[in-house]
Amino acid sequence: MGEMTTIPAGNVERFPLVENARAVSDELAKLEVMIKAACPEATAIHFDFDGKLRVRIDVHSRDDVAAIQKTLPGLGGGGLFYGLTLGATPHSPFHHRVSALVDR
Repeated sequence: MGEMTTIPAGNVERFPLVENARAVSDELAKLEVMIKAACPEATAIHFDFDGKLRVRIDVHSRDDVAAIQKTLPGLGGGGLFYGLTLGATPHSPFHHRVSALVDR
């Protein structure tokens, strides 16, 4: 086994305080409220980030998908949600998913 080394006292610095630590969470909450108001039929709303922010909206019916396709691009004055894609919801065979990139 390897040897344990100790860190000399006084050499460990604290992380700097972040002034707006909740700014990202607050912005995502605002986006979620906007989507819920425009898409009340959504069964789930999720955000992913992999270099770009993406929203995933799951619904029950294809009619709901069509309504979201029409509504989502106009939210927030237009241009906020773009690059819409449609697909199945993994592990939920009775749901449909609308995904979009978020310009934030």
